[in-house]
Amino acid sequence: MQVKRWNIAALNTELAAELAEACEIHPFLSLLFTSRGIDTPEQVYEYLVGHEEEIDPFSFIDMELAVTRIRRAVLEKEKILVYGDYDADGVTATALLVSYLRSKGTDVIYRVPLREEGYGLHPQTIEWAAQQGVQLLITVDTGVTAVDEVALANAAGIDVVVTDHHQPVAELPAAVAVVDPHRVDCESGCTDFAGVGVAFMLVCALEEDGDRIFTEYGDLLTLGTLGDVMPLQGLNRDLMRRGILLLEESGRPGLVALREVAGLADKSLTASTISFGLTPRLNAAGRMSDPDIAVRLLLCTDSQEAAELAQQIQQINTERQTASNEIVRQAESLLEQHPEWLYDRVIVVGGEGWHSGLLGLVASRLMERYGKPAIAMSFGADGVAHGSCRSVEGFSLYEALLSCSNLLTVFGGHELAAGVTLPVADVETFRRAVNEYAARQHPQMPTPSLDIAVRLRPDQINTEKLELLQVLEPYGAGNPVPLFGLFRMQLDNITALGGGKHLRLSLSRDGIRINAVKFQTSPEEFPIPCGATVNCVVSLDRNEYRGNITVSVRIRDVSFADTDRERLAADIDTFSSVMRQEIRPVADCIPAREQLGRLYNLLRTCGEWNGTAEQLHHAIGETAPTVLQMLITLELWQQAGLIRWYDRGERLQIKVLPADGKADLTTTPLYRYLKGDEESV
Repeated sequence: MQVKRWNIAALNTELAAELAEACEIHPFLSLLFTSRGIDTPEQVYEYLVGHEEEIDPFSFIDMELAVTRIRRAVLEKEKILVYGDYDADGVTATALLVSYLRSKGTDVIYRVPLREEGYGLHPQTIEWAAQQGVQLLITVDTGVTAVDEVALANAAGIDVVVTDHHQPVAELPAAVAVVDPHRVDCESGCTDFAGVGVAFMLVCALEEDGDRIFTEYGDLLTLGTLGDVMPLQGLNRDLMRRGILLLEESGRPGLVALREVAGLADKSLTASTISFGLTPRLNAAGRMSDPDIAVRLLLCTDSQEAAELAQQIQQINTERQTASNEIVRQAESLLEQHPEWLYDRVIVVGGEGWHSGLLGLVASRLMERYGKPAIAMSFGADGVAHGSCRSVEGFSLYEALLSCSNLLTVFGGHELAAGVTLPVADVETFRRAVNEYAARQHPQMPTPSLDIAVRLRPDQINTEKLELLQVLEPYGAGNPVPLFGLFRMQLDNITALGGGKHLRLSLSRDGIRINAVKFQTSPEEFPIPCGATVNCVVSLDRNEYRGNITVSVRIRDVSFADTDRERLAADIDTFSSVMRQEIRPVADCIPAREQLGRLYNLLRTCGEWNGTAEQLHHAIGETAPTVLQMLITLELWQQAGLIRWYDRGERLQIKVLPADGKADLTTTPLYRYLKGDEESV
């Protein structure tokens, strides 16, 4: 069960007023700035205007060495290999550098590994490069940990220039140059750059004309940076703000064709439409097929060829969606069979033959659905399990995997995303170990939350707010979409949209009625009935139709107005701790008989219940037990054979079973545990 906590910003209206006056900006905008910790005129100026001075590419350690060696290769007509990665960052970085080198008449080839080959340089790649007569190998978005592979290249007479943005290990490769902003001796300050950003800086250094290079390659830079979900702060944000305009105007045939198949040909681009419309399609090629299709799309100069490649990618993306949905369905089925896994702090689930390229997507879906770190694994016929891990803010996957490293063959990544390889035979031991680490480090696990910047009344929602919000774009990691609170709203009507996949809600307060949209929710799944008073967390989006601009209110979360969300979340956390047999709550955790009767009669009347824990608790009425008591009761009844219930993340699915006489709850393992019977453990 997942309940997002709502964090309402403590606004300093006096400071906001002073900032608005000092900067001559709208008070609403000033409130948003202060809610984000931007509270001085200098910070506001930097946010609005950006950096006055461009970063010197030669501030990267080893950049001069890299430029000298590449210029020599160009001058002497040496054969150059550009080696990248199979994700959107890697393919855009590859296309950017190859395109530039081709423009210089260089003898350049490229290679991007298949996902099955694995990330990074490989010995077979060095052998192949030697056979091709390569004299200089340049990596993009990879290579900083390729110590052995660079040594092999050196032995084969191939010089290597590494450009990367990943964390180095203790020993750097013995390359001609290692350009990586994460090197401890690098003073560039560009640690938020993607691999394509480092490749872009390399080309700027080679050409010594950053403005022209940005005009020519800013579209690829933007696509890769947003695709790798890099923080949109400081210089990155400034580059993306300008780069999105370049991408929108780009005449690159591959990008024109990609926008066409994504349904974005005639629409204004934003960071969101790029991140959810374009980059997933580039990633799909590397996940499901050959990433070379994506590189060829970005490099091609013929519109007909571009259209054909884009259609290939579109088909691959459709297959990716179907396959990932099927794996998620299988994962959910496994969680139904092993409901105890859902009470773990870290979900670990796997299946035979799951497509390795989709594991990250599956882990992300599980993490979003259940609000906790998730690891999805594919069990191979060779007895090896490959997994992808995704986490919530505040729980470091890298540290968690490091604590279990004795069980792992390979692992790597960072706080929120990681990969892992281990023997299938050790998966259960690994499940226990990673959860034991989580229990030690996080008795109270971090959970997803929504940050509400400002409370709004419905009469304050207008197109002027949209114009002000445009100043904050582009949105993304480190610069999230502002969220607003609409409190004490009357829910007047619910209408299905998109064939029942989405909803339009009619909300009113103080005589003002607004319409709001909730995506990916059917009428049956919506947890609140008409007539209820609700609190909503919303974002304000721009909607343009036939030249008319209106505000689209998008529901991000909704709750009964009288719900204590902190207590709701705390009760769910406590219930999970009980099910893990970590604690025994106070003696009155089992509700009174009258409360039990009201709950059972409600479920029996429905036959099947499909809704949130909050909704069920609210439906019981004024004499309802606590949420903790309600959940404990449901589990007692399940163990007694009265019901079957499943945790679907934000929803509970409950089915009343035919009763054969009176059930004795005192014989259930949970009841005995609550009463202190150690034999039940």
